[in-house]
Amino acid sequence: MAITSKQLRNNWLNFYKEKGHVDIGAVSLIGDGSTGVMFNVAGMQPLMPYLLGKQHPAGTRLCNVQGCVRTVDIESVGDASHFTFFEMMGNWSLGDYFKGEKTAWTYELLTKVFGLDPAKICSTVFEGNESAPRDEETAALLRGLGISDDRIFFLPKTDNWWELEGTVGTPCGPDNEWFYPVKEGASPKTFPDGYVEIGNDVYMQYRKTQTGYEPLENKNVDTGFGLDRMLLFLNGLTDGYKTDLFLPVIEMLQQLSGANYDEDEKARKAMRIIADHTRTTVMLIGDQNGILPSNTGAGYILRRLMRRAIRYARSIGVSAETAMCESASLFINQVYDEAYPFLKEKEGYILDEIKKEVARFETMLAQGMKEFEKCVNGIVRKNEFMAKNNPAYVPETVIGGKQAFRLYDTYGFPLELTEELAQEQGYTVDKVGFDAAFKEHQEKSKAQAGAAKGGLESHSDMAVKYHTATHLLNAALKTVLSPDVNQKGSNINDERMRFDFNFPRPMTAEEIKAVEALVNEKIEENIPVVMKEMSLDEARAQKFVGVFDNKYGDVVKTYSIGEFSKEMCGGPHVERTGVLGKFRIAKEQSSSAGVRRIKAVLE
Repeated sequence: MAITSKQLRNNWLNFYKEKGHVDIGAVSLIGDGSTGVMFNVAGMQPLMPYLLGKQHPAGTRLCNVQGCVRTVDIESVGDASHFTFFEMMGNWSLGDYFKGEKTAWTYELLTKVFGLDPAKICSTVFEGNESAPRDEETAALLRGLGISDDRIFFLPKTDNWWELEGTVGTPCGPDNEWFYPVKEGASPKTFPDGYVEIGNDVYMQYRKTQTGYEPLENKNVDTGFGLDRMLLFLNGLTDGYKTDLFLPVIEMLQQLSGANYDEDEKARKAMRIIADHTRTTVMLIGDQNGILPSNTGAGYILRRLMRRAIRYARSIGVSAETAMCESASLFINQVYDEAYPFLKEKEGYILDEIKKEVARFETMLAQGMKEFEKCVNGIVRKNEFMAKNNPAYVPETVIGGKQAFRLYDTYGFPLELTEELAQEQGYTVDKVGFDAAFKEHQEKSKAQAGAAKGGLESHSDMAVKYHTATHLLNAALKTVLSPDVNQKGSNINDERMRFDFNFPRPMTAEEIKAVEALVNEKIEENIPVVMKEMSLDEARAQKFVGVFDNKYGDVVKTYSIGEFSKEMCGGPHVERTGVLGKFRIAKEQSSSAGVRRIKAVLE
């Protein structure tokens, strides 16, 4: 059955709301550090605390459509099925219903709502091993729904079991995956050839132990269906860029470039990359905890995506600024106007940031080309010198991995651009060396991003003082500079604090003095630091701010310092501001594009 993305999203939510579920909405795409990932990569990820036993304020039956960002295989984007942003349709039972209800509901959804032929549905279940029994319960339920034995497949742990690798004490269990034929002649005899997985239901009925698994008292259900994949499947398509999530953008890019998407393979790849990377750019900049392109962390990934899109726009002879801005406007106003209305409010800001990054990269391309030419000229000179002194010398034809990574890291050159330029002049690139340099850089970035909760490197008395001082600083910056100033990161140790915030220019000397004076004024007032727990809605209503204010939608900790500072935060903090001492800003500098950094000390 033909269906639009908006219909699919609404059908999912309405179906589960009719079954007593509460739509808990989506959380930020930006990881907060608590889950160890940079971006939200799965629909269930934000719900992990509740799957582990915490009470969810919305109850025991939940559903949503959650945006996710996956960037481990950026270079694969350009084919028909890889996306960096995607949506997961999910629903959960937290110690409520279990296999009987869930199996019946998924079958009902697939056959009655989505109109799939019941006689073609196949399903896989856990075959059992020495640690956990064969999932005969789910198999019996599937038979009861009319799925014949030849369409039920028992598969090993690698296929039909979910758990968090490397953990102990966490919930885990078998999963039930649903499949449907997509190729002519596909049958249970050829399974899984010719079939596509359309979703899965995970039954968390065990707890991991040191030696195996034990039954879990409160059993959970975690369901995940990919919206992009389901939309593709329900419309009988094989190219993900031909669904209504991308088609308006692809049609616009065809008009801009004059290229035919279906007939020109090179242009088709470029259009897919521009469309996908621009969509993710819109979502990350427009996110409630939005980020900007930079050279570290999540901002580094965003910059990589944007510059890859810019490069491919140039490759088909179109203005990168026009291609990306017009694509962004279509995503904001047409594709996601219902699902993500807050993007419209930030449209001007998103487009401005795209324009800035395009301008930066256009400038760096020119500089990078000079650096590339230096690399090639260096090889040429070396070959000429060696050939004069050694007739048997074999000319060098490889651009070093570290040189290629420098072009990537300093000048924003994607590896493929360096390879393309090298090939034109008869050279190759040391990809192994590039990967090694890139990995080294990632590990350094990960270490930087891996500061402990709240940006503290320790929980010593001094670090706790600095943590409270960041709240005062945040409030002072909002007062002196702009209410739109927000924290973008922090790092604290026993000797100093570092605080990143969004602001488009360097602070003046007068502004720095004013911020210092205001923080010290609040310290001298010896204001109590009051912690209260409340629901997220209550916290927002009382104007508490937070870098990750919608992390899970649960009860949150709030810290207020009079009416001056009100933040959602995990703590810890001092009891009164008077113990902090004298606050002094040691340095104010640029951190990345649109982000400033303050280093300060307590004396």
